[in-house]
Amino acid sequence: MKVGIDMGVAAGGVAAELDLEELLATRLLVQGNSGSGKSHLLRRLIEQSAPWVQQCIVDPEGDFVTLADRFGHQVVDAARTEAELTRIAGRVRQHRVSVVLNLEGLDVEQQMRAAAAFLGGMFDAERDHWYPVLVVVDEAQLFAPAVAGEVSDEARKLSLGAMTNLMCRGRKRGLAGVIATQRLAKLAKNVAAEASNFLMGRTFLDIDMARAADLLGMDRRQAEMFRDLARGHFVALGPALSRRPLPITIGAVETSARSTSPKLTPLPEAPEDARDLIFTPGPEEARAVVRKAPPPAPIPTADLLAQLSRPKPAPMPAEQPVFAVIDEAEREAGIEAVLREILEDADAAFRSDAVLYQDFLVRCRIRRVPGEPLPLSGFRRRLAVARAGVDERSADGEAWATALALSEALPDDLQGVFLMVARAATNGDPCPSDATLARAYGSHSPRRARRLLAYFEERGLLVARTDFHGKRVLAFPDLGCETAPGDPDAPGEAAGQRDAAE
Repeated sequence: MKVGIDMGVAAGGVAAELDLEELLATRLLVQGNSGSGKSHLLRRLIEQSAPWVQQCIVDPEGDFVTLADRFGHQVVDAARTEAELTRIAGRVRQHRVSVVLNLEGLDVEQQMRAAAAFLGGMFDAERDHWYPVLVVVDEAQLFAPAVAGEVSDEARKLSLGAMTNLMCRGRKRGLAGVIATQRLAKLAKNVAAEASNFLMGRTFLDIDMARAADLLGMDRRQAEMFRDLARGHFVALGPALSRRPLPITIGAVETSARSTSPKLTPLPEAPEDARDLIFTPGPEEARAVVRKAPPPAPIPTADLLAQLSRPKPAPMPAEQPVFAVIDEAEREAGIEAVLREILEDADAAFRSDAVLYQDFLVRCRIRRVPGEPLPLSGFRRRLAVARAGVDERSADGEAWATALALSEALPDDLQGVFLMVARAATNGDPCPSDATLARAYGSHSPRRARRLLAYFEERGLLVARTDFHGKRVLAFPDLGCETAPGDPDAPGEAAGQRDAAE
């Protein structure tokens, strides 16, 4: 089905139509300096295509949240954990809901990590949910930078990898990338090169004009025209727009951004008491007056000698504790028993840490475990160690102590999987299967388990290899040990137990 999106007016006064079905297959790159109308163009495209295709907008400034009132987009606040954003993205694809990922209020590195987690969740959705989605990324140079900046290498690799997957491999999964950037020179070339449609707006720097002219197949001498483009005027090229460079003017939009361009307003008349208004604190300003304490009076020499010659006072008897002394061994035994009860539940692996933590607190009260309850962070750590299933033989070794130290640098939701494979290596047990690792992570997808092992290998924590029988072996350079060969396609422990029972 061919759907034409009205983007405005083209040269000659004809309507500028964008073939939506062709756009979903060929992707779009929008470039324009600040104030060129780039966000206005994206808003026009989103509004016109909203009735026809599911949409996901990665919004670093919170300008597109106004779409929710008019077109029913759900706003996803990015101030969540990366694992939670990944799960939300999977449900977005499953239920085909248009969303706006609001990254406002986060610093650049947090925005990169949140966007990478959300795009990764949409990319890794099950094949049954590969419906067409228009993924709009504003300020794409933040998420796919051409060079390393002040952010960490890990955050840059995660974000750049997610953007590369979107533009290079997303078409087969129904993801159509629409990326907008202020400067082409700051955008990674492998991300920009995957777009087949272009809308180039006003730009002034020579390097950006040269790249824009190259992408549009124009002569370098014609690149000067990009300096003269007015706000809202773009040059279009691509199979979804035009086979030749075509100047277009973007039409009006129905919604508006929360932030607008600054407008000049006349200054008010200067008040006569302007000096007092500036230098006199208001009544709501609590100013603490800091006064230096006077120096102490000098002590006479005779008094100092008398103090030194006095005998030491007898020590005070130790005070009896008001509360009963807590037996740490009893407390640890109670916590271990509660953790075992939780892990014995077959559905515990697929519940969130917050739900398991509430269950843990209730069980501790039932068992009357003494002392203060574990905090959530401590519970996650203990739960990860318990899920690994370490025994007394490996718990006393140096290799397991090293594995615990290495796991502290990983996110909370990945520590349990890493400790499980590390325990198998320290004990010389067969490598766990993909189904077992996926269950430890709280997922049913074996592909997610393989991605976790690839993530550990990228960080240099382990090395995966396959023997001549097709079985997997995981070697840990820092631990000096490796797992026995294991079948990656074997059923999980819980599934194997059910099959044996039947």
